[in-house]
Amino acid sequence: MSWADASPRRVVDVDLTSGRARETRCAPADVAAYLGGRGLAARRLADRQVWDREPLGADALLVLASGLLNGTGWPAASRVQFAFRSPLTEVYGYANAGGSLGPRLAAHDIAVLEIAGRAARPSVLVIGTSGVRLLDAPDLWGRETSETTMRLRGQYPQSAVACIGPAGERLVPLAAVIVDGERAAARCGGGAVLGSKNLKAIVVEEGGGRRVPSAFRVLARAATAKILAAPGVADLSRWGTPFLVAIKNERGDLPAANHRRGSVSFVRQIDADALEAYRTESAGCPGCPIRCGRISEVRGGRYQSRSAGPEYETIDALGPNCLCGDAEALLYANARCNELGLDTISVGATIAFALECREHGLLNDPALGAGWGDAGAVAGLIDEIARREGMGALLALGTRAAAAALGDAALPYALHVKGLEIPGQEPRVAKSFGLGHATSNRGADHLYALPTIDVAHLDAAAKRHLASVYPDVLDPGDEASKPALVRFSEEYCAASDALGVCKFTTAELYALDPQDLADAVCVLGGALGAGQLLEAGERIVNLERLMNAACGLDARADNLPARFTDEPLAVSHGQTETVHEMDSLPAMLRGYYALRGWGEDGLPRAETLTRLGLSNWRGR
Repeated sequence: MSWADASPRRVVDVDLTSGRARETRCAPADVAAYLGGRGLAARRLADRQVWDREPLGADALLVLASGLLNGTGWPAASRVQFAFRSPLTEVYGYANAGGSLGPRLAAHDIAVLEIAGRAARPSVLVIGTSGVRLLDAPDLWGRETSETTMRLRGQYPQSAVACIGPAGERLVPLAAVIVDGERAAARCGGGAVLGSKNLKAIVVEEGGGRRVPSAFRVLARAATAKILAAPGVADLSRWGTPFLVAIKNERGDLPAANHRRGSVSFVRQIDADALEAYRTESAGCPGCPIRCGRISEVRGGRYQSRSAGPEYETIDALGPNCLCGDAEALLYANARCNELGLDTISVGATIAFALECREHGLLNDPALGAGWGDAGAVAGLIDEIARREGMGALLALGTRAAAAALGDAALPYALHVKGLEIPGQEPRVAKSFGLGHATSNRGADHLYALPTIDVAHLDAAAKRHLASVYPDVLDPGDEASKPALVRFSEEYCAASDALGVCKFTTAELYALDPQDLADAVCVLGGALGAGQLLEAGERIVNLERLMNAACGLDARADNLPARFTDEPLAVSHGQTETVHEMDSLPAMLRGYYALRGWGEDGLPRAETLTRLGLSNWRGR
């Protein structure tokens, strides 16, 4: 028996219109080629020609895929993939989340859960040992995510719950899916896809679990020890991702005022030390030794709230990028996004866009308050966005569509790639992230490539994996080395997502290398080398690129807003000032395409498709 035979194999297709489910088996060859998780989700969407389906239409598809290592006891292997055609970008979209959903699906031997059709009434999909059931749930419609999760867990104890809030019900393209009340499958609008299907929640009960060889458990314990000993892990465990705020502010990589600044003077008000006063407990995904999560609470006053997080991206999006330095307002805004089911990155970026439009006289709405730095206005806009009310009716569309509605004068302030809002990195300072935002197939995304080797100065990882551009690659400003870094990182990230492994253990800190993951798969049976693992990642990236091509994209979509390519960024360091510029994004893209085996049109060449087993690709 090979590892492909030992992996989760069930493919469950649910038609919400009829309420019926049917089951097939995933071919071992597909598992061998795409591993699981993100890979199998992409394969499924490609096979079903997702580009021919409207994102929120009755025939739209939503695919959930468990990672190949979910449920095995491998450290931090709890990530699950949601994939769909995005209502925000209108191209290939996905969202990835931690929590118990991935391991629960794997415990039922489910590799892929495909959801099609539209339920006649608000419903909940329940998966358990007794099968798949679609149940009416009108009493849950309109409820926020914490109450929905609590009610469903009352009915189904120890279950995984993935649900939407009012934003998803109202088909807001910025809507997220909230997993276990604490983790968000946030980007690209998957919450709106569920809402369009009248599907309030997916519940997966406990299953029988996966059996693994004793040698696998030994390897998993060794991997856990490596993770805990890795530099940077202690900071993640102690502070969570907020520890990045002060570091990024110091180097000018903390986007502020809609990316017109790279640092803020009020950083001490919102950094990890400041937020620590509100932490009530630590949290973590099942089987994770890092436990980077936290529960935060504002116990009284105007911003009384309780929620998971906030993560670095949320802090930057709703704080510095809107020039808001009120920690309690920031915590409240994070809580409202979680309760309403919204992507904090896109929401913060869209509000920042609106604030800049106000500054230039393009918007004049009382909901924007006093403009930049008005924390109360930012917090208040979140409910308006989720409910499509007032100014929120415009901002709920996201920056690209909102700018189009306002006219040409607003376009320079709408910062996105392929329709997805720019996250909390400064491309003129961190050139690898700038290139990664441009090339990411789901739009501007720090996690698609997560090229941290240079900004974190991971010398050992650079020597092992990027010898051809070492040591230049360790300089965040060296553009010539960035194509190699982004290409490698994209493939390692794709493989990590396919295995269901948290990137904090892989492409963020390199506690584990591709060989470590390949060894884990091998112990399940059969043979898989690090090269084959990365080739699977390359195959996934290329397949996703082909789906975008079928949606009408080419190299012209691999770009950055003019703010990053045409405007310099001045960052002050005490009495000195450093000016950062992007010298040539086109040159970086040409180098990246060449390394990928793509043409000048940004699409895979025939020989690349043949090498990756994609030569039978049929797009439009």
